[in-house]
Order: sequence, then structure tokens, then C-alpha cells
Amino acid sequence: MYEPRDYRERIPDDGLHTFRIVLGESDLWIRAEEDLSGEAIRTLKEVRRQLARYIRRDPGFLQALTPRPVGEDAPPLVREMAEAGKKAEVGPMAAVAGAIAEHVGRRLSELSGEVIVENGGDIFLSLSRPRRVGIFAGGSPLSGKLALEIVPEETPCSVCTSSGTVGHSLSFGRADAAVVVAEGGALADAVATALGNRVREPEDISEAIKWALGIDGVRGALVVLGDKLGVLGGLRLTRVGR
Repeated sequence: MYEPRDYRERIPDDGLHTFRIVLGESDLWIRAEEDLSGEAIRTLKEVRRQLARYIRRDPGFLQALTPRPVGEDAPPLVREMAEAGKKAEVGPMAAVAGAIAEHVGRRLSELSGEVIVENGGDIFLSLSRPRRVGIFAGGSPLSGKLALEIVPEETPCSVCTSSGTVGHSLSFGRADAAVVVAEGGALADAVATALGNRVREPEDISEAIKWALGIDGVRGALVVLGDKLGVLGGLRLTRVGR
């Protein structure tokens, strides 16, 4: 079994610069055409500052496990998280990692033709060539053996993963991996969390991924539970090693 974040060491060197930015709970692994670590840390500080200021105004935003409305004067990051939580029927903080990855990634995309930002398994991609995103699913026999192929025409987009068996994030389900592809990072993250919450037994997979695909903005969903796999939407699934 891979240890958490070991997957970062398994990415081949293909000419992109790789750098890591850590600030508080945010641990960003970034690939771009040049070292943009200075701009990345500036952007990360700003979005985290916006979120911290808002939480001081509304402490309940941090702990809410159900959708929580915010005002029009809330920062863009906060509004995106709240809207994603509403669509997915979860609290807004379920969207935080994907939202931060996207905000940093979109800023770096103004400076680099190709950008990949990974934040705790939630990934923003802006590509100039096809890429594969491997699926880590804990102790499942399918873990590390499958990947999603993402082509440039589909980006920018976000690929976010939730798990009931891997990591420390809160999940009420038992899925080894619940993966969602969407244009927005907040939406992909929130729906991945909700999708994982809905899967406790193999019989839950089909209805859960249908539910996810019914949410406006979701392009595809995938669930791994043990040796069982469910996929729906416009996803290209490939075997690793082929």
C-alpha cells in the first residue's frame, strides 16, 4: 500500500518544474513550466487570509456539516465553497482543499501554459498535453492500477477524491475512493465528499454515482469499494502500465 503522499514521488520527470508549498493545513504540490513558488505562496496566503477573516465573522462556517448560506459580500472563495456545499448537501468546508487548489492553479495559469496543483488528493489541471491522474484507493486491489486520462481540451478542470478508508478527512461512508471531475475545484471536492458519504456497501455505488452526475457542473464520477468499481459520465479510464 502507498503511504499518504507517496504518490508524489511516483510522478515521472517530463520537463516540468516541481515545487511544494506548505502553509498551515495547505500542502500544495505544484508542477509548471517554471518555478512559480513565489507567486504560489503569495496566492495561497491571500486565499487563506480571505477564508480566515470570514471565519472570524462567522465561526459556524468552519464546523457546519450541512449547507450554510453566506452573504454577497463574502470573498469569492467563500461564496464558491458555500455554493458547492449547497449543491452537494454538505458543509462548505468539504470544498476547501479543491477550492484552494483551483484558486492557486488559475493564478499560476496566467504565467504558465501548463499547471498542475495537488492539495491533499484534490487536483487542479490546466494542460497543454494529455495527462493521466492515477487513482489511489487505499487497500483496494484496484488501488494504483487505474488512471483517468485528461486531455487539454477538457481543462481547466478539477479532479477531487474522498475516502472513508484513507487519510484523516471526515467521511461517513466506506468507499476506498470517491472521485469527481468538475470544472470547479470547490464543486468537485464537495461532491466527492458527499459521494463518499453515500457509499457504505457495493449495492450503494450505482445510485450514488447517478446522484453525483445529476448535479450541474459535474462531468464524471467514479467509486472504488474493495474490488468493486463504478464509473459514470465522460471519463476515460485506463490501466496503469499500458
